[in-house]
Amino acid sequence: MIRFEDVSVTYDGALEPTVQGIDFEVPEGELVLLVGPSGVGKSTVLGAVSGLVPHFTGGTLRGRVTVAGRDTRTHKPRELADVVGTVGQDPLSHFVTDTVEDELAYGMESLGLAPDVMRRRVEETLDLLGLTGLRDRPIATLSGGQRQRVAIGSVLTPHPKVLVLDEPTSALDPAAAEEVLAVLQRLVHDLGTTVLMAEHRLERVIQYADQLVLLPAPGAPPVLGTPAEVMAVSPVYPPVVALGRLANWTPLPLTVRDARRRAADLREQLEKRQDNAPEGRGAVSICGSAAGRDQPHRTRSRDETAPPELLGATPHRWFPRKRAATTPPSPHGAEIQSVSVTRAHIHALRHVSLTVTPGETIALMGRNGAGKSTLLNTLVGLVPPTTGSVHVGGAVPHKTAPRDLVRRVGLVPQEPRDLLYADTVQAECSAADQDAGAAPGTCRALLSELLPGPGIADGTHPRDLSEGQRLTLALAVVLTANPPLLLLDEPTRGLDYAAKARLVTLLRDLAARGHAIVLATHDVELAAELAHRVVLLADGEVIADGPTPEVVVASPSFAPQVAKILAPQKWLTVAEVREALA
Repeated sequence: MIRFEDVSVTYDGALEPTVQGIDFEVPEGELVLLVGPSGVGKSTVLGAVSGLVPHFTGGTLRGRVTVAGRDTRTHKPRELADVVGTVGQDPLSHFVTDTVEDELAYGMESLGLAPDVMRRRVEETLDLLGLTGLRDRPIATLSGGQRQRVAIGSVLTPHPKVLVLDEPTSALDPAAAEEVLAVLQRLVHDLGTTVLMAEHRLERVIQYADQLVLLPAPGAPPVLGTPAEVMAVSPVYPPVVALGRLANWTPLPLTVRDARRRAADLREQLEKRQDNAPEGRGAVSICGSAAGRDQPHRTRSRDETAPPELLGATPHRWFPRKRAATTPPSPHGAEIQSVSVTRAHIHALRHVSLTVTPGETIALMGRNGAGKSTLLNTLVGLVPPTTGSVHVGGAVPHKTAPRDLVRRVGLVPQEPRDLLYADTVQAECSAADQDAGAAPGTCRALLSELLPGPGIADGTHPRDLSEGQRLTLALAVVLTANPPLLLLDEPTRGLDYAAKARLVTLLRDLAARGHAIVLATHDVELAAELAHRVVLLADGEVIADGPTPEVVVASPSFAPQVAKILAPQKWLTVAEVREALA
């Protein structure tokens, strides 16, 4: 169904091809998973299937890509629309209409399908993806995960023969991700749909794949095989495979069920070391000697691309400040007391109370639309509470002038482009250094730490970065100012395991130096690695708040893979198991 014949892609101005030697076939009715570290060209390979590469992206494509017999060099994306359905990393760029139901129908209208067929398919897709309650909602009011489901639904309704999906579960909560992947599996098994998908969260998707295509490094030829074969040599792999490698299991398990069947001996060894099992990361050590700089906060000017959390907020830019004398982070942290937020008749938060202390890392978790992003935006002053009170470092965020608020809190939003407005990565980093009063090169050094190796060229435009690279740049921009309270909304979207490990190391270091960190995430593995506490939200209410092991081990949705494999013991990560065995 999809055939790559010695394909290489070189973008304008690049010295080397982004991908080369791509030669493989995706048979009809199979789900093939494209894996590899960030920046190796997975999105480029996917774009070549839909014709977006090179017709929209520019550059030079050598070799041949055919889809259902159509050559993508001679067929533009609109001429492939009846065969290929594509969902990119950024759902916002995908939408054409204003409401959920209209968006689901738009693709079928473009293909001229009969009204009765359109109506039936819209209803089926609403049911399949759990969108029935959102059918009349404006897309601008949806959470990031809800938008991602709508984007997936909009390409399902025309019933394409081929689906091309780039990070389809990155913004979905664990339950929603399972539902979407189950739908894809049904399409593959029952209707013979061909799916080519790239995904960093392998723990979610690897068990659904018929084949894996590994891109091991930029420009390197792909490695093809079954999931077990590829995982044995892959530089990226999920926790279940990491645990299998640690325990020397052969063949390597790919699912929690397979691992549990083999884990009896390992559980017995760990039982003897149960005293070392984590009962929570304990009391937070607050270090008053950490160096903190004035922390400017910046958002983009309001426009049609801004997420709903920013619409209606007063736009402001960073205010350049001289570098402050060495001072510890604020000892006050943040406190939310009985906060409710109602917007457009939607109760986003209901009587939420939360205290964040310096040196503490809190993971906000819950299904899509639970209120996590709203809570972060309340802490940073972008969304005022309808009732209740919010204090950050002794200030009321929504009543504090930006030039004063910037000393207390910084936010990396779910859409990192809302922080990026320069024409090059170098200009973005230079502006961050100047605005933060930091030494020249501080932001660039942080970016290199988060993305080592070839990294990102200084002259690259932020819009040309992958989703993961763009998020990493936004994180480096905010961290340049060393904020006492750091807020992150889905910080691991688009990050591979190595990049995530570097992020964890960096955030742990910040917490150890007294910075408070609150992150909204669907990444249960990140919460297991990093969070002292987990706060679960549902329909805007706090339904659980406690040490990470106590909250996640008991949850079938939010427990990490190691916890599921080794339950009822409270091990959360492979690193903890390795340390205990040593």
